[in-house]
Amino acid sequence: MIDQQIEIPTRDGKTTTFISHPERGGPFPIILFYMDAPAIREELRDMARRLATSGYYVMLPNMYYRAGVMELGPISADPESPERKRMFELMNSLTIPLVMQDTEALLAYASGQTAARNDLIGAVGYCMSGQYAVNAATHFPAIKAAASIYGTRLATDQPDSPHLAARKTRAELYFACAETDIYAPMEIVEKVKQGMKGANAEVEIYPGTHHGFAFPKRPVYNRDAAERHWERLLALYRRNLPA
Repeated sequence: MIDQQIEIPTRDGKTTTFISHPERGGPFPIILFYMDAPAIREELRDMARRLATSGYYVMLPNMYYRAGVMELGPISADPESPERKRMFELMNSLTIPLVMQDTEALLAYASGQTAARNDLIGAVGYCMSGQYAVNAATHFPAIKAAASIYGTRLATDQPDSPHLAARKTRAELYFACAETDIYAPMEIVEKVKQGMKGANAEVEIYPGTHHGFAFPKRPVYNRDAAERHWERLLALYRRNLPA
């Protein structure tokens, strides 16, 4: 495997982006890996590497670069703790237009890389970034498959709400939802299900799980559910991003 950390220029500065892809073969379909709210950490890099071993050019950008922040370190469970408040402040500083702008910069960089295929792209977003992965599919036709893993803000009153995405993209969409999730309660999941009716999409509820179940370092980590999410994710990409 080849791992790199690259400074990719954007309209607002440079986003430090971790890139992983196989050493041999290629060019490889691109996977845009959008981070969760606790920011870049080795746990996410390891997940990016796991995706890359299946034959993909995986890009994991630092989405908090505008604030000069990359790694937040341990986050207290106390909602009043300074680090948790800072995390939410950073998360709320992002918007769908800003992330789409950054995505355009990522793909512009990848277009000059011999290891990457810009005509076959997938996206995945965890937590706060489920909405961004889904919206990326509505903005960039080369994105053939997008997944939201316990995504938040999936059904809003805005025209770019993820639950409305099926009518704006031909990409296959997949939503993995925790059974118990204060950030994406069942009434939101039901709105997503309604929005995806008749579309090339699946909304799956993972029984017995909580928000964050796929992250090995979280107390709520659920090994069986996490492995199921990998199975679903890789099958999604195999269907839509043939090597």
